[in-house]
Amino acid sequence: MLKTLRDAFKVKDIRERMLYTFLMLLVVRFGSQLPVPGVDRNYLANWFANQTGDAFNFFSAFTGGSFEKMSIFALNITPYITSSIIMQLLTIAIPALEEMHRDGEEGRKKITAITRYVTVGLALAESLAMTIGFGRQGLIPNMNFLAGLTVIAAMTAGSTFLMWIGEQITEHGVGNGISIVLMINILSRVPSDMASLYESFIKGTTLAKGVLAGVIILAVIIVTIVLVILLSDATRRIPVQYAKKMQGRKMVGGQSTFIPLKVNTAGVIPVIFASSLLSMPSMIAAFAGISEEGLGGKIIASLSQNNWFSPSKPIYSIGLIIYVALIIAFAYFYTSITFNPIEVADNMKKQGGFIPGIRPGKPTSDYLNKILNYIVLIGALGLTIVVLIPIFFNGVFGAYVSFGGTSIIIIVGVVLETIKQIESQMVVRNYKGFLSE
Repeated sequence: MLKTLRDAFKVKDIRERMLYTFLMLLVVRFGSQLPVPGVDRNYLANWFANQTGDAFNFFSAFTGGSFEKMSIFALNITPYITSSIIMQLLTIAIPALEEMHRDGEEGRKKITAITRYVTVGLALAESLAMTIGFGRQGLIPNMNFLAGLTVIAAMTAGSTFLMWIGEQITEHGVGNGISIVLMINILSRVPSDMASLYESFIKGTTLAKGVLAGVIILAVIIVTIVLVILLSDATRRIPVQYAKKMQGRKMVGGQSTFIPLKVNTAGVIPVIFASSLLSMPSMIAAFAGISEEGLGGKIIASLSQNNWFSPSKPIYSIGLIIYVALIIAFAYFYTSITFNPIEVADNMKKQGGFIPGIRPGKPTSDYLNKILNYIVLIGALGLTIVVLIPIFFNGVFGAYVSFGGTSIIIIVGVVLETIKQIESQMVVRNYKGFLSE
């Protein structure tokens, strides 16, 4: 990776793209410190401090802490992420969008435009809900129509501006603009999390205990990163052979290729879906002021990741079983809408391709579906292990950090994808083809 970056700096165009990306990220972090006009910045910070659940921790990590600080980027790019997921699901459900998706570049441009409009609508709805829900409770000291309208406009504009920055990084930078913005937000919380671990396990202990604790923390982080890399790169290659056929006077075809099926096909989406679903009861309880007393309160407490693996509260780990089941279920669900074995088998049949030993048509789709079910289960279990490592150490040892397995998966995935894009840009610029000088 370091060699790729060093070689990339030698190419002027790529160097300018990397510098452009860096300057845009500075703008993102600077905007995360600018307060929304007319709000009490300490209100949400104090409100977060009084929450015992983890309903908003996920959202706070994705926004890089700008939500707690009530900056103009408080909503960050979460409306765009939600909008993209919604559009992916609707593309499968609505035939008009599915046809638009198949229209090539023009169709994708139309879907991108619709995604932008949905993003603005979601940002407006979220900022409106924030203003109404928290405005009169202390978030806006001088609450009136004009003050509320100013807060709504600032938060909506901030989220829309971040979406524009992400698209500019994709077009003029190194690519993966939205993902890079999300990654820098998560990384911004790492120093404070490391300081928290230092305060909890190293500071005030003897030298031997401090060194041992530091080595254990470092080992856990490295093992988690290695597992994420293995999970991201693992693929099952299905061999495909194309039959030879005559076209005019030439014999064409006969080449061999493969279908790469990623083990973790759905990426981090199942974890996001599962965490969001489990957070809803805690979020509603936090707004309603429901305590952990009583059966309802204990059920809600069992859904909080902060209570899992706790030796003093083993009964609360029941929610862990629900969490794992949701991750596996969403992994199968999301894979089913992004990879269609029947469509792949039909395309192979039309092009004269076949899997050795498998008849074209329905037997091929059944074979692909069988292989896909197998590797999705492996990927979902691997994803679950990565996500549960930080939760385990949080529950057993109290090693609480805002970033967890989900954040590490996003960071590692974005870094690997960005490096691949830089390498592909270098290949294009250095490729001389078959012509000699």
